[in-house]
Amino acid sequence: MDRAIRYFGRHLKIDRNVSPHTLRNYLSDLALFRSFLLSLGRELRIEGIDVTVLRGYLAYLKKQGLRPATVARKLATLRSFFRYMTREGWINQNAAQWVSTPKKEKRLPQFLTVDEVQRLIASSEADPSDLSRQKLRDLAIIETFYSTGIRVSELVAIKKGDIDFQSGLIRVLGKGRKERVVPIGERAMQVIRAYLQQAVLLGEALFCNQKGTALTTRSVHRIVKRAMQQIGRSASSPHTLRHSFATHLLEGGADLRSVQEMLGHASLSTTQRYTHLQVDHLMKVYDQAHPRSHQ
Repeated sequence: MDRAIRYFGRHLKIDRNVSPHTLRNYLSDLALFRSFLLSLGRELRIEGIDVTVLRGYLAYLKKQGLRPATVARKLATLRSFFRYMTREGWINQNAAQWVSTPKKEKRLPQFLTVDEVQRLIASSEADPSDLSRQKLRDLAIIETFYSTGIRVSELVAIKKGDIDFQSGLIRVLGKGRKERVVPIGERAMQVIRAYLQQAVLLGEALFCNQKGTALTTRSVHRIVKRAMQQIGRSASSPHTLRHSFATHLLEGGADLRSVQEMLGHASLSTTQRYTHLQVDHLMKVYDQAHPRSHQ
């Protein structure tokens, strides 16, 4: 099985040209499945894996406390892996295709209010030249997330030449290595300019650590979590800022298709999650403002 995983990893990297972040997720999922097989005392032969084993694996994941969405993603990894193995002739059929996907819980995205965002980036009201190099970088990261709504994997991949300061646009490499161009606000560009004047960058990456090398997604998560804790939102993440970006655009009158394009969603139904948040906001405003909204 180890050899099969190596071949599959090469297929993902070369044939499908997936991002390094996506490749790590696939291989991590397969490593966990391999560990599960070892815990059963099974011989690691891909030909002997059937529906019963796969269902047992999903039950194991559930017992570990993983959310249905996470379990579904790990099953999707196995489906891709076995589909490739079937196509290449390693096995006769894809056993994972007969395993039902766990029903996902319907959860609305967490987002910040406009007031919370203002508090989060309150330090940006000061003169950027007064901030230390690290604080200026962290501020630029927060501003970029909220100004563009990009994913954390997209942020760490930004290069210095990807921002067009003249036009107020930024080139982003999204899921499936698909490139898109999104607007970036003047305030975010102002902080990025100040950051670039002080930053020590050894490569092409825009956001770097103190050694001048590109930040990892884990480092960015820590930066955002530290900032969120200061406003009492310790459970929040970079994706919270992405959700806030989309929610505030829709509340401000932006159309769904435009928001879909800026977020890089392949399906409009993914973007439509935010319309539920918009309806909740409108109902709250109605309840507070209409004289006959209450008995």
